[in-house]
Amino acid sequence: MDEKKLIELSERILEAWNSQDVASVVGCYTADVLYRDPNTRGSVNGAEAMRRYLNKLFAAWKMHWALREVYPLAETNGGAFLWRASISRAGGEKTVEVEGMDLIILEGDLIKRNDVYFDRAALAQLL
Repeated sequence: MDEKKLIELSERILEAWNSQDVASVVGCYTADVLYRDPNTRGSVNGAEAMRRYLNKLFAAWKMHWALREVYPLAETNGGAFLWRASISRAGGEKTVEVEGMDLIILEGDLIKRNDVYFDRAALAQLL
């Protein structure tokens, strides 16, 4: 996938995540998605498990992501993108800024695998 198309896809995915609409986010993934982030304590496997995870996540946190950089993968359909996020507890007033990276493998224009990397320690000041 070329960089321009990956940027467009990344922006569409972040738009869905920023909406915090579970159906919109799940619609960015394949039915057999494998998703991991520092909060999942292992893999989230499949669209239904992703839906359950997102319902809990969005009930607890308010988040907004901004794309920083995109790097297409050389030998597979996917890429890495760096982002900056503003995160607060649902109903809370304090916000922290976090930087991280997603590694995604695509099947067509849908994410088949998504590994998210960021330092969870930054969230401690919100607890």
